[in-house]
Amino acid sequence: MSEIRLLPVQGMPEVQEGDDLAALLDESADFEQGDVLVVAQKVVSKAEGRVVRLDEVKASERAGELAGDRDPRELEVVLREARRLVRVRPPLVIAETRHGFVCASAGVDHSNTGTAGTLVLLPLDPDASARRLSERLGVAVIVSDSFGRPFRLGTTDVAIGVAGIPPLLDLRGVRDPIGYELRTTMIAVADEIAGAAELVMGKTARIPAAIVRGLSLRGHGTARDLVMPAERDLFR
Repeated sequence: MSEIRLLPVQGMPEVQEGDDLAALLDESADFEQGDVLVVAQKVVSKAEGRVVRLDEVKASERAGELAGDRDPRELEVVLREARRLVRVRPPLVIAETRHGFVCASAGVDHSNTGTAGTLVLLPLDPDASARRLSERLGVAVIVSDSFGRPFRLGTTDVAIGVAGIPPLLDLRGVRDPIGYELRTTMIAVADEIAGAAELVMGKTARIPAAIVRGLSLRGHGTARDLVMPAERDLFR
């Protein structure tokens, strides 16, 4: 098995709406063939203008009911971003986004926004965001975000946008060392890469990207391929 390295992309400025994110990443990183670049969703969203000012939001009655001790304007933005509410325990809302992701607050976040009184939303199309960066930089790209997990404490980064690598490794039909044929095994390799990269990015270190080097992955697909189809979801 080859060695895998995790290289933080350091020295990037605070990203603002309209910034050329690909150029900023290219100036801060030295890429090699076969690299996978993991970019935090938040900087992608900021560059794409997916930021909402709370003073421009008027909360609905439903948002007030869900807010608990939170600002009801935040819950209003969550409701706007949600395709459906999955579970509610005010002020906690687990929602399905327009992308099909199930996550807390429909991915709406008020941490590390760069400006007080603002919220950062998920990109409209994270796969397209990853694809644009991949085409500009010449490496595979994963856009990552932190998600909680049912039945497990804590969060881990997962892939919400993928370009240039297969998001899943399908091992069905492969035989293990004793000859047993794998019948259901599919590895969420894009999520594993995102989680590994987060170890050197952190939540407060202002490192918005990392290079994962040493992988031998070739293929195509999108982060939507990782979403469990409704007909196979035992909890829906």
